[in-house]
Amino acid sequence: MQKGMRLNDGHAAHLALLAKKEGARRGYLSKRSSDNTKWHPKWFALLQNLLFYFESDSSSRPAGLYLLEGCVCDRAPSPKPKDPLEKQHYFTVNFNHESQKSLELRTEDSKDCDEWVAAISHASYRTLATEHEALTQKYLHLLQIVETEKTVAKQLRQQIEDGEIETERLKSEIAALLKENERIQSNQTSAPCDDDSDIKKIKKVQSFLRGWLCRRKWKTIIQDYIRSPHADSMRKRNQVVFSMLEAEAEYVQQLHILVNNFLRPLRMAASSKKPPITHDDVSSIFLNSETIMFLHQIFYQGLKARISSWPTLVLADLFDILLPMLNIYQEFVRNHQYSLQILAHCKQNRDFDKLLKHYEAKPDCEERTLETFLTYPMFQIPRYILTLHELLAHTPHEHVERNSLDYAKSKLEELSRIMHDEVSETENIRKNLAIERMIIEGCEILLDTSQTFVRQGSLIQVPMSEKGKITRGRLGSLSLRKEGERQCFLFSKHLIICTRGSGGKLHLTKNGGVISLIDCTLVEDTESAEEEAKGSGQDIDHLDFKIVVEPKDGPSYTVILVASSRQEKAAWTSDISQALGGACERLAVSSAAYSRPGRAGTTLAGRPASSGLFCWGQPLTLRGPALCHATTGQLQAVRILLARAIPAQSSPTDVLLQGREFPLFSYNNGVVMTSCRELDSGRSALSATSAFAIATAGANEGTPTKEKYRRMSLASAGFPPDQRNGDKEFVIRRAATNRVLNVLRHWVSKHSQDFETNEELKCKVISFLEEVIHDPELLTQERKAAANIIRTLTQEDPGDNQITLEEIVQMAEGVQAEPFENHSALEIAEQLTLLDHLVFKKIPYEEFFGQGWMKVEKNERTPYIMKNTKHFNDISNLIASEILHNEDVTARVSTLEKWVAVADICRCLHNYNAVLEITSAFNRSAIFRLKKTWLKVSKQTKALIDKLQRLVSSEGRFKNLREALKNCDPPCVPYLGMYLTDLAFIEEGTPNYTEDGLVNFSKMRMISHIIREIRQFQQTAYKIEHQPKVTQYLLDQSFVMDEEALYEASLQIEPKLPT
Repeated sequence: MQKGMRLNDGHAAHLALLAKKEGARRGYLSKRSSDNTKWHPKWFALLQNLLFYFESDSSSRPAGLYLLEGCVCDRAPSPKPKDPLEKQHYFTVNFNHESQKSLELRTEDSKDCDEWVAAISHASYRTLATEHEALTQKYLHLLQIVETEKTVAKQLRQQIEDGEIETERLKSEIAALLKENERIQSNQTSAPCDDDSDIKKIKKVQSFLRGWLCRRKWKTIIQDYIRSPHADSMRKRNQVVFSMLEAEAEYVQQLHILVNNFLRPLRMAASSKKPPITHDDVSSIFLNSETIMFLHQIFYQGLKARISSWPTLVLADLFDILLPMLNIYQEFVRNHQYSLQILAHCKQNRDFDKLLKHYEAKPDCEERTLETFLTYPMFQIPRYILTLHELLAHTPHEHVERNSLDYAKSKLEELSRIMHDEVSETENIRKNLAIERMIIEGCEILLDTSQTFVRQGSLIQVPMSEKGKITRGRLGSLSLRKEGERQCFLFSKHLIICTRGSGGKLHLTKNGGVISLIDCTLVEDTESAEEEAKGSGQDIDHLDFKIVVEPKDGPSYTVILVASSRQEKAAWTSDISQALGGACERLAVSSAAYSRPGRAGTTLAGRPASSGLFCWGQPLTLRGPALCHATTGQLQAVRILLARAIPAQSSPTDVLLQGREFPLFSYNNGVVMTSCRELDSGRSALSATSAFAIATAGANEGTPTKEKYRRMSLASAGFPPDQRNGDKEFVIRRAATNRVLNVLRHWVSKHSQDFETNEELKCKVISFLEEVIHDPELLTQERKAAANIIRTLTQEDPGDNQITLEEIVQMAEGVQAEPFENHSALEIAEQLTLLDHLVFKKIPYEEFFGQGWMKVEKNERTPYIMKNTKHFNDISNLIASEILHNEDVTARVSTLEKWVAVADICRCLHNYNAVLEITSAFNRSAIFRLKKTWLKVSKQTKALIDKLQRLVSSEGRFKNLREALKNCDPPCVPYLGMYLTDLAFIEEGTPNYTEDGLVNFSKMRMISHIIREIRQFQQTAYKIEHQPKVTQYLLDQSFVMDEEALYEASLQIEPKLPT
């Protein structure tokens, strides 16, 4: 209210009545008296920036008013009440006049208190004054524009008048020239002859022919250029640039969300009175994200300016601007792992975690987490490299930009090599954080960035009786499979066992939820399970394994887990065994550093982390796919390694005789047992040479002792006394033998597909193992271990009783399939999932190398990938044909909605391939154009279709589908095309060899990561019972139409409207 305005009693009374009727806030509040001793209830009404208070709500005249312009309203702390049950909420209004006392109010409801505070804080005329001033400035600006336009219009009118005068003058001159021409022609006395008319006709025809020939030649030139490789390259080059512009716009938007939705709000929060995060942590998490955003905004604006000058596209100078600033990305990459670690640490603060979830819930984030936005810059440099590869592929060698683009590509590839090593570590941290969020109780060990994820899946945990054996009759029961089903997560240091609750959340089991691998011993073939299997007669032998846990600070206990098949059990035991070996190696390395820090780094520098053979200082690595094409010579090398276990001078195996024996692997009645407990007792006395022996030999026989190896007692192992003197040669033989057996066991269990598809390789390995078994110097334990490997190779999997794809196809041949209406949506979804997984699991990993599916001979090089593609197209055609077979619109709508229900059930079954099969059928032109049909589809069904299409959309490199695959547990059927696209990008965008001629291990690591994920989904089967009637319908191609027939049927149902 302005100072010069008078306010009389009538004005105040009128405004008070208006406030009682139309006030923004009205209600009872308690007001503190002037002497601060009592509280008086008053009835308050807020009108704009005036606060009136009455004695009661029935009073006609106000008891007083307050002018709220410029005031500050905030909640006040509640004093300790005399009555504990009395709850009051206080807030104060502070005026900007020093002489005016603060107004103190209170209410009984917290929500009412917050609403009063918000309403009083917004009671101001300042906003209107600011808007008035802005509108005044706009008005003055518009007046200036109008005056300028009037001046310009006046000048244009003057120019038009001058032009008209000039036009009239030129017309008069033309008329005079025409009269002069007529006069000259009339004076000519010679009359034209008949030949002149013929000559004119000839000249006219010649002119016509010359014009026609010129136009034809020009048209031919243009058509030849359009068909030329140069024009095709320019078109593709322009398309690459347009795609680059779209991708850059999306990336700038992501950086904008990162800065404005996270960085800047967190900076403000760090400056508050009670900050949930410090400024140092904010800087550590985001580092130079804002600088990267500004850099790419400039780059994006420059790119748009180049597009505006199309078709002349010059881009090299833009990359010249970008290249000097690449050190910004190097700093971001180096800090990325540390930033995620700081973020995980800050999330332990509840206030920060709550604030971060509030930021992530904003619509702009689209349910993406802060970790996702922090990872986007990690993938931008590879995207630029792929774009430059495509640009250079379509840029002529004599082009002015060729050298600049080559230089930019080389610089980006140099930076990409640095970033590739960081990406795998980042993905592992994100996976661990995602699992930690799913666990209700939380799991602090997953916040350790050195914790590497290995595998996950469902296992059955068997309870133990008082005597420590499996409860009789429980192992194969259905109740146990329901009650004992556990979600297990294996990491490099721990094994986590959880139960799944409602909503997909996980709960740690009460006893043994988090198991440290340092305290564990793995027993792969338990005697109790064999006895129980024999006693009960159930076909469950060799599906269970036992983990004996011996914690330092508590009693030991045993965890028994049962897999669904022999293949799955072998995969779990092999991974756990490798994790146990890795934990022991880390413990040995730390012990060596403790004992002799000066030599630990150099002694252990050459030891690879993977399990392999280490023979006389030379690593012979035998891992999984590397052995899929093993030859006779390679197997002979393994035989030589077993037979010629003879020491060489200065070899690493000599170290075994200088230290003490700390076995990593021991044998108990033919049962392989892996343990790390033996190492812990002698940690302080462990020398660097002993640690090296442990890390390289990998396995020893016997039990730990503090005597020298030459004092070992060999009589118990069945050796004569004369061999005790050759204990050095004996120890080396045992180490080499155990190493070879462990590598073969890992190969057979983790890569059984090699032996299923290659009978010759299987026979060679069995022959080799039989030769090993007949070695007279072999220990009983080693002979039993080799026999177990042979049994694994020759024995059929009792747990894998799933029907094969060939059996299903054979049963469906020559049988009349039942119609679509006879099958429920659940039956169709389950059998479609069974078929999709059987087709998907048949693909061998060799077909994913070399982009064979894109070659001319693709059917010969990748037959199973082609079968998967054909199956995808057949199911999509089946769905479209089923919809179009119904001439009645109601029947079509019913069929369409039933297929939508099938797709939603497939989503719940984690069959994302089927979801894409069904949604792609809906997007076909023959189905999409049926407007009358789509109008009768319910809103709920349309919303469900939109949800499913967003899930499997290719936008952002299938970002929604990738997120779903990360959070789902096998079994699962992913969309194969997503992985094939990734493999194609890696193959085309990254060379096989570096500039130095070395193998590009970064590329091989990325390809291995993709194939490992595919193999994980292939190995876990669905527990779905085969229903022949439904699969016969899904495989029946008798009524399925091709693309042209589908479109013709669509036109018959709903003809095109006449134009």
